[in-house]
Amino acid sequence: MTADLFGRETADDLEIMPARKVTGLVSKVYATPDADDFQTHWTAALKLGFEGIAGDRHAGFTRKSGGREPWYARGTEMCNERQISIVSLEELAAIAKAMDIARIDAGWIGANVLTEGLPRLTLLPPRTRMVFAGGVVLRVDGDNSPCRIAGGAIAAHYPEREGLDLMFARLARRQRGLVAYVERPGVIRPGEEVVAHVPEHWLYR
Repeated sequence: MTADLFGRETADDLEIMPARKVTGLVSKVYATPDADDFQTHWTAALKLGFEGIAGDRHAGFTRKSGGREPWYARGTEMCNERQISIVSLEELAAIAKAMDIARIDAGWIGANVLTEGLPRLTLLPPRTRMVFAGGVVLRVDGDNSPCRIAGGAIAAHYPEREGLDLMFARLARRQRGLVAYVERPGVIRPGEEVVAHVPEHWLYR
């Protein structure tokens, strides 16, 4: 047994989740023709390079740090692990129900890939490899924290309701989807299979 030098559980006491595969489908793909546009629009196919989606506001091998990275001065150049936004049909429906609105379109919140059939998509751990039937592989960095910008985009479609921007930021936690970067480029098309290769993982205490 590993020595418990810090008064915590030893390695032998850890609950280790084995690697597994989870299969789903690509429902729709989205992109934006304008690098300044937050919202994305349906497209017949999503072409990806190592830099992400050419012309997209999140494209590039590096990006500037923002409010999500308080450990850097704002505007610091850093690795771009947020090239692609992946969301789930089921989770968007659950968020819409919690907000008591008819629906949330993936494009309203700037998504690029809408999946279906992948249970609890947002809870897939970092390092998960999303392998698409057409050959594209995306590597998950982690969950995408909901913000007021996305909430405001939703609110614009329901002008009769007040406070939806803040409500989305609160109710969409751990359901807003994932951010990922391109590990293997290619083209993603609606209707193709996607397999999430979940790595062995555990809770670090």
